[in-house]
Amino acid sequence: MINAINAVSALGMTRGIGDVSLDAAQQALSPQQATGGLATGLTFGEVLGNMTTEAITNLKGAEAASFAGIKGEISTREVVDAVMQGEQSLQTAIALRDKVVTAFLDITRMQI
Repeated sequence: MINAINAVSALGMTRGIGDVSLDAAQQALSPQQATGGLATGLTFGEVLGNMTTEAITNLKGAEAASFAGIKGEISTREVVDAVMQGEQSLQTAIALRDKVVTAFLDITRMQI
């Protein structure tokens, strides 16, 4: 069930929309020029991708732990810990999604 999520890229839905503007922006300034010569870390997209991957991993772990608990292979405490970690990851993803939607709606309401 959760394995189907892996087929979807974290930013796959927006790749076609932003390619033209991103390519132009990347050609205009290199990361060092854009930050005044300071070393940059991960991009925003990479951070979101990493968070998504981590959330999926936690949810898969919770799913596997619940199946192992049903089979009697691991203790109830381990199942609860894994499920709680998965739930926390899911709540974080939902909160982030809500913030992104709110920001998008605020932008669409702005007057030009």
